[in-house]
Amino acid sequence: MADHIRIGDVSPRAQYAASGTQTAFTYPFPIFDAGDLEVRLDGVLQSTGFTISGAGTSDGGSVTFATAPAAGTVVLLRRAMVIERVTDFQPSGLLRANTLNDELDRQVAMIQELNTALESTLRIDASEVPGALTLPSRATRANRVLGFDSVGAVTVFAREEGTLSVPHAGAIPRTIEDKLAETISVRDFGAVGDSITDDGPALQAAMNAAAASGKHLVVNEGSYRTTMPLTLPGAAAGMTMNGQIVYAGTGGVTALTIGTGGATRNAGKVYQGIKIFRSTISNWLNEADVGLVLLNLDCSLVEIRQVEGFTIGARTIGDGRGFEDTTLILGRFANNKIGLDVHTQTAAGWNTSIRYYGGHFTVASSLYPTLDRFGIRFSAEPGAYVAHNRHIFDSPNFEMQAENRPAIAGIPFLMEVSSRAILARGIRMEGCSPYVARHTGGAQDHVYEVAWASQGYTIDIDYTSTATRVGSAVKRLHQAAGHREMTRLLADVPNLRAAAIRWNETETGFEKLAVLSTNPSGAPTAMNSLCFPALSNFTLNDHGVTMGGGRALGFVVDARNCREFALAVDADAPRLFVQCFDANKVLLTDTAGTLVRASGQTMSYNSDTRWWQGGSDMSDAALTRLQVVRLDPQVAYAVIGVSRVSADYEIRAMRLLCDPAFSPGILYGAPTTPWGRREMLVDAAWDPPSLAAGATTQLNVTVPGARPGDFVQSAFSLATSGVVFLAQIGASDTVTVTAWNRSSAAIDLGAGTVRVRVLKT
Repeated sequence: MADHIRIGDVSPRAQYAASGTQTAFTYPFPIFDAGDLEVRLDGVLQSTGFTISGAGTSDGGSVTFATAPAAGTVVLLRRAMVIERVTDFQPSGLLRANTLNDELDRQVAMIQELNTALESTLRIDASEVPGALTLPSRATRANRVLGFDSVGAVTVFAREEGTLSVPHAGAIPRTIEDKLAETISVRDFGAVGDSITDDGPALQAAMNAAAASGKHLVVNEGSYRTTMPLTLPGAAAGMTMNGQIVYAGTGGVTALTIGTGGATRNAGKVYQGIKIFRSTISNWLNEADVGLVLLNLDCSLVEIRQVEGFTIGARTIGDGRGFEDTTLILGRFANNKIGLDVHTQTAAGWNTSIRYYGGHFTVASSLYPTLDRFGIRFSAEPGAYVAHNRHIFDSPNFEMQAENRPAIAGIPFLMEVSSRAILARGIRMEGCSPYVARHTGGAQDHVYEVAWASQGYTIDIDYTSTATRVGSAVKRLHQAAGHREMTRLLADVPNLRAAAIRWNETETGFEKLAVLSTNPSGAPTAMNSLCFPALSNFTLNDHGVTMGGGRALGFVVDARNCREFALAVDADAPRLFVQCFDANKVLLTDTAGTLVRASGQTMSYNSDTRWWQGGSDMSDAALTRLQVVRLDPQVAYAVIGVSRVSADYEIRAMRLLCDPAFSPGILYGAPTTPWGRREMLVDAAWDPPSLAAGATTQLNVTVPGARPGDFVQSAFSLATSGVVFLAQIGASDTVTVTAWNRSSAAIDLGAGTVRVRVLKT
């Protein structure tokens, strides 16, 4: 070589994580020949498939692979020289500087390699006095445990010697063998966890040992690939999985079975951190393709972190006896046709009284777009126990990727049995079908509380043609939680058509409701100048009433104590409005501040109509149909109802509710609040004169709102034997009462009270 290599202070080792596309990797240290460089991929020494450049230069060089190592592969480049001397200086011979420098460089390079190797060895700290750390002889240390004596020197102990204790008060010495036998690790049986080695036999050996000894099994960190199905018998105390199992075997089997079937009761167990993946996603056609089966657990705790890629992700089974009184903590169930299957195998095996917490059931958007998928199924073998009962789910989350795909079902719960008292709280539905559950059998008394749904509050239960029971409930809280809690019914008009009051030939009113105009004349501010008994532009039909331009209907409520109200309306996309008044029933405007707020839309003051109006129609599509209205403390009285904004629409029913802690009054039918009253009663003092036989006398009684054509009656407060009282409306607001003596003798009734009743039709 022309110049000797300079050996700098550079570690003779370089390590990389391959990207999958990179082929050239540099080494920043010098080598003398290409054979001095060791190339390893994931720890495996390589001899071909690459070229080395840069040998003989001080700055190192590069290794170029013919094929880029796979992504994530660990590429190690290490100088590994043969420890030998390749030169020899002759006595009295010529000593060339380059030859001497090259020899010294080789020695420095070898020392660097040895120093790197020594850094990975066990050694005494530099601050200590050197001690005896020589291993005992092979015969002495065979089948014994290596340790340190009282002065820190290396020694050996018999495995049965009681030489270890935990550093806490009251601890007793225990044998090393006993200490090591507390738990069983899959690594103890040769499992590697590198996601490449088939760890199935080692995993099963560890599970068998845990069952035989009644110990707790630990699945260490790592990814354990298995081509054989595994079983952890119920005799094992439990299992903690810090790593994960990847099933790479044939389909149509259960990847991991936990527990023992038949009449065996697997009680008081703890299984934590379970993670099971299928190396390739199931085709969803074979329901025998199951990730995890839990058998006959009782009073146990199970934590399932992940189950992915199976036809059925996890299945709990009552077989020969029950699966009961157990708590399941659920994690991620991804890309399974059925995430969790609550199942029974025999008539004597029940599945009841289970608590579930969490659970994210999801399917990739592109996975099997023509196949149904379900989050949780309740099922049974033919002839098996079907009355699964008292299962409680807290906060499950479902992303079924079925919304806007009407040809498939993506439903959180599938109930194929006669289950009872299944409670699911705080459900989240994203991209599901518009059903929280499908019932195909005799399930009843289920309660599904939907906290959030991309479909809003139109969620329902799908009862198929084979369903034999109903009686389950859906609590739709999304955009409706406040409305649902308003259970005190203050006023209702269940049929607007039947409640219509023909006020006169052109004007119509409605029982319990005030009629308002969107453009009242003048500048009225008093309540009874803004609320009317009747107005025009209402058209009655067979189902309800069509409200025309410039009109509104509402309940007038006393809001001095109660601040929140819920309005329920059966109508074609109505518009919410609220008109506010103070304690003197004088109009309040936005000059007093923001007086009205709603639960699902913005309320804005309209100076023309003199009320607060919703920003959108009350409809399911916009999630604005169910509204709670909150009034500012300044508001003493309010009109809450619906108005016509841009188009005529039909109204069929209206109801107003509030929190059951309150019972505010609804104002209508009084002389100062004359709207909403079909029947009008008026008393008047009258002392009719003495009436000769066949004679009559009359009295005009003022009845505001009485119109020709109304039904009218009259009566007198004293005995009227022989005298008949007749009533008629000859002019608006006036009822004429006639007393007619039909007897053959004169009659003097004396002073009394005449009572008039007018009934609007």
